[in-house]
This record gives sequence, structure tokens and C-alpha cells, in this order.
Amino acid sequence: MTKRPSFFYGWVIVCIAAVSMTLVMGVRHSFSVFFPPILDEFGWSRGSTALMLSLNLLFYGLMGPIAGSLGDTWKPRRVMFIGIIILSLATAGCTFARELWHFYILFGILAPVGMAFSSWPLLAPALANWFAKRRGLAIGLGHMGSGLSFIYSMFAEVIISQLGWRSAYLVLAGTLVVFLLPLCFLFYYHPENKGLKAYGTAELPTTNGSTAKLTTGNSVLGDWTLGQAMKTYQLWLLVLSHFLYWGLGAYLVLAHQVKFTEDAGYSSLFSAFILALFGVFMTIGRLSAFISDWLGREMTITIAIVLSIVALVALVSVRDASQPWLLYVYAICFGYGVGLYSPTIIAATADIFYGRHFGAIAGLLITGVGIGGAIGPWLGGYIYDISGSYIGGFILCMVCFGLVGINFWIAAPRNAAKLRAKT
Repeated sequence: MTKRPSFFYGWVIVCIAAVSMTLVMGVRHSFSVFFPPILDEFGWSRGSTALMLSLNLLFYGLMGPIAGSLGDTWKPRRVMFIGIIILSLATAGCTFARELWHFYILFGILAPVGMAFSSWPLLAPALANWFAKRRGLAIGLGHMGSGLSFIYSMFAEVIISQLGWRSAYLVLAGTLVVFLLPLCFLFYYHPENKGLKAYGTAELPTTNGSTAKLTTGNSVLGDWTLGQAMKTYQLWLLVLSHFLYWGLGAYLVLAHQVKFTEDAGYSSLFSAFILALFGVFMTIGRLSAFISDWLGREMTITIAIVLSIVALVALVSVRDASQPWLLYVYAICFGYGVGLYSPTIIAATADIFYGRHFGAIAGLLITGVGIGGAIGPWLGGYIYDISGSYIGGFILCMVCFGLVGINFWIAAPRNAAKLRAKT
């Protein structure tokens, strides 16, 4: 009988994923607090200024499959090293931007290349491959850095208030180099690099006395290729769900939430606090994502969608600064809903398409976010520019969230074993 190690190295990867997502996504998710001072300094329209975030999401989505494929075939540590360097230089370059097209190139094109090479397209398959059991928990813990990145935006807001937005970009870039670069270079490995197997593999029975068949929940884990996965409607429904939920829906709201609350009469610090509160509950949602391991992926996604719609109902009800409790409801419900959604859809995708090519497959989900994100933030600003209000955009987001629920139930990750048997 083989004695189980007292400590499993995969949990180190979970910690690295959480820190990486906090610092890398912090550059993007702090956009909301940079948005007002940039508007004040240059006087550009909200639609054209928000386009820099739309471009960021688009190029991140386009680079996601490429980064995932490189992580599958090349040394992931090298890919992450390159990504952090590119992101650091692009972020520092924003300090010297004077024209709108400068932001488009630096923040909209170069930064997302660095993000794709140093964040979720590499981290998601790493976590999926490190954990055969407790995958929902591991992905939720690793992905909680995305929620912490919104809290990190509060740090950016403090720097902006003290030193200005240009100096704040320099500080964010320096943090990446000083903290994240050595962490990933020294400790980031895949299981085969450490001579280890995925968590829970040793507990699984063998078939015909020789070959182990890996199972998790109700799914049988095989080895899908990207080409095989692309022939299934399940994959495209999951991609469409990410397009609607994160790309078109959530990022439309998050890009303009700070400016929306400032327009309602709240201070910039309070508006940033609401964004940080959203991040706190997003992190709690990430930590709660393990419930999808026993409640089911579909039911967990349904809960996330209901909470997201309730949050936007509260947000569109804000008219002035007399009812701050509505913003608390928004931040708590939306944060927790988003926190549940993201790890669950990654775990659901892994249930169906697990294997050594999962990096490229998971990258297509990022592409869905990127294409939707190319529309969402810009569309929110454009709707405001032509109507003088964000309400129409927020209502559109509610419709998108409802459609996500329909897509996910049709994709039916609960039937992953049947799909694998057919394939």
C-alpha cells in the first residue's frame, strides 16, 4: 500500500494561481477607477474611452487559445515569464500615454497578450491537471484571485488619490515584477515536472486489472483533442455562455459601475469601495464553488444567475445618493453570483473535456469572453452617450444572464459520461 504524502504540491499551484490572478487581473479590473480621472483629464467620450477595455478583452480572448496551446506543448513556466514581462512593460507604458490610440495599443492590445500568457489560460489547465478529485474546490480557490483583483483596485484608487493615475500605473507594473515574476519562476510546475500524479488518482480503481480509468463525479475522464471538442455543440454552448455572462454582461456593468455611482452623487472613494465590496463577495463565491461538486454544475449556475439578476435590479433602482443600501445589495449579490459562476463553468468544461489538450479547449472559453468583451464595455458607454443613462445597458445584461442559464442546461455537463461514451 502506497503511503500518501503529508502535503500535496498541487496546493502550492492553487496559491500561485490565486496570487497571479489577483495581480494580473488587477491591472484590468482597476480600469473602473482609472476611467473617471482619464475622462476628466482628456474629455473623451465614454464610449471611445471604454473601447480600451473592450480591446483588452477582445485580444485577451483571441490570445487565450494560443496561450493555452503553448502551455500544453511548451514549458508553461517560460510562457508565464514572457507574459509577466509583456504585461509589466505595457502597464508602465500607460504612464506616458497622451493620445487615445496610445491606450488602445498599450492597454488594449499589448497588455492582454501579457495577461493571456500569465493568467487563466495557463492556470486553469494546470489546476485541472493537478486535481482529479476536488476539482471544483481547487479551481474555486485558485480563481478567487480574480475576485481579489477587484479589492486590489481599491489599492489603485488610493495611489491615484495620492499620486495621480500615471504614477498608479507605474506602481502596478512594479508589483508584477517584484512579486509575481519570482513566484512563478521558482514554484510553478505541472505534475509531470514534479513526478507526481493528479490529486485523487491513487484512490481510483483499475479496469481489467491494469489500466486506471479516472472518474470524477459522474464523468469519465478521457483525453479529448481540440478538434474533437469543437465538433460538439456542448463546447460551443459553454463558449456562448461565457460570451453572454462575462463578455457582454458582467464587463459592461463593471466597466461603468464606478462612473455610474459617481453620477448618482457618490464620491469616487465610495464608488471604489463598492467595487472592492463586489470583489470581497466574488472571492467568497469562489470559495463556495465547491458546492457544485455535490449540488451539481447546473444548479450552481442557476443560483449564480438569479443572484446576478437581483443585483442588477438593485443597481438600476439607484437614482441618487439617498439609498446606499441598494449598492450594497448589488455588490453582495453580484459579487457572490459571479464568484460562483466562473469556477463552476470551468469545472463543468473539465468534466466533459478533461485531458492533456484541455489548455487549448479552455482557451476557447476565454475567446468567448474576449469577443463579448469587445462589445460590452464599449456598448455600455455608447448607450450612455446617446441616451444619457446606463439603464438600457444594464437591462440588456439581465437578458444575457437569463440566456446563459438556458445554454448551460442544454449543454448538460451532468451527462458528460454519456458524451464520452459516444465519443
